[in-house]
Amino acid sequence: MTSLTVTRARQRLLPDARRVLAKPYLPGDELIAPGKSRAAQLMERVLNIPEEQLSSLLAGVLTEFASRHRAFETVLEDHFELVAHNLPEGADISAARRQLIGAYFTHEYAVEGAALFNPSIVIAPDQANLADGDQRVVVSLRAVGEGHISSIEFRTGVIEASGELRFDSTSPYLVAGQRTPPTSYIKYRFGEKLNELGAGNALSTTVLARLPESFTLQELEASLVQLEADGLPPAIWFETVQIIRVLAASNYVTHFGAETGLAERVLFPAGPNETRGMEDARFVRFVRDDGTVKYYATYTAYDGFSILPQLIETDDFVTFSISTLNGAAAQNKGMALFPRTINGQYVMLSRKDRENLFIATSADVHFWNDAVELYKPTMPWELLQIGNCGSPLETPAGWLVLTHGVGPMRRYTLGALLLDLNDPTRVIGQLTQPLLEPDASEREGYVPNVLYTCGAIIHGDHVILPYGFSDAGIGVARLSLRELLATLTG
Repeated sequence: MTSLTVTRARQRLLPDARRVLAKPYLPGDELIAPGKSRAAQLMERVLNIPEEQLSSLLAGVLTEFASRHRAFETVLEDHFELVAHNLPEGADISAARRQLIGAYFTHEYAVEGAALFNPSIVIAPDQANLADGDQRVVVSLRAVGEGHISSIEFRTGVIEASGELRFDSTSPYLVAGQRTPPTSYIKYRFGEKLNELGAGNALSTTVLARLPESFTLQELEASLVQLEADGLPPAIWFETVQIIRVLAASNYVTHFGAETGLAERVLFPAGPNETRGMEDARFVRFVRDDGTVKYYATYTAYDGFSILPQLIETDDFVTFSISTLNGAAAQNKGMALFPRTINGQYVMLSRKDRENLFIATSADVHFWNDAVELYKPTMPWELLQIGNCGSPLETPAGWLVLTHGVGPMRRYTLGALLLDLNDPTRVIGQLTQPLLEPDASEREGYVPNVLYTCGAIIHGDHVILPYGFSDAGIGVARLSLRELLATLTG
């Protein structure tokens, strides 16, 4: 490892299976004799529970589970509404039975029951009421639960003047938020993505031609329904319509109530491309040319078969807009956005070929077509592949890019590159030894011998580096920025 002085904090974040989401549980739609779905049959069984048993059954559920979830009775009501269509026509049921039905269609999911790792870190929007030299931060985490489904969690904390990161205590609750379609879709973006997905044909052109330049989901559905009204047989339009609907569903908004704390909020997979997970979010505090701030995060959507890079946008960590990333350069894992434009262009790190670092530029943060190779693995500890470890950090000497390299025995270690400030396609410095590698206490876990991060932050002369170790937990390291730059440029 490099001779740089790297200090590991004693504090670690470890998975806590006690923190659970109350998620809808919807039995499969398979038919059960005599021609009823499982959900309909379950509904019938609950409706047949005698009235005199209802109160005690519901009281038992509330006693055992209400303390584990925020607004638990409201959750039960919401989950009842998801299956209310299975009620017999004209059924009039009590509030207690509604909640009990909701309980039968609910289950707890331990979001971080299997693993907690791969953090990123950004300056928080709120910096009020801090001591001199302190800075409040938001840390995103990749949490893995049953079925190896990844979601995005958050923690808050304060970096003290000394460089020590102190995490805030967490709430016992987890909340998934309310998901809605976006207010509107942009037609040219939607059409370009359809072309990329192989669905840019006469049918999709006809559908989009009926829509304004900015359209709603309702307007899109009306245009899709018109295909059948036009007399075209389903065999002709079914596949194209399916792709259009999947694309529409891949763009959505998740909103959390003001009563929830940030550490309670979970971005749980909702889009069709991420049914098996939202992986390795790289958050960045992006400063626009006019000085205003927006937070972006790139992440990998995984549906169990293929991966797709996607984008999160938020101003406040309360409302999150999720959308597709598009273009030939928006491929594979590990895209990371620079924190500002350079020469009027957005700039993104990528690893579109799975092995080498690339750098892409674009006038539109949603479209990435132009990319050039930035760096190939050259050091023994990175020969298998190299990738970025989050968004570049701006320093007077250049753009500091933390990297992960994969070497013998598929061992992951961290390194660093330095890029020219005005021309980030130029590498002007690199470490010849790993910056950080798994120590004896970090090499055992769900995925052994891995040390990985999705982002760091600069605080005075400190580089604050939260990292995941072996998918078993999260540690925090810090080192001197001055020493690191001197090593990179020496």
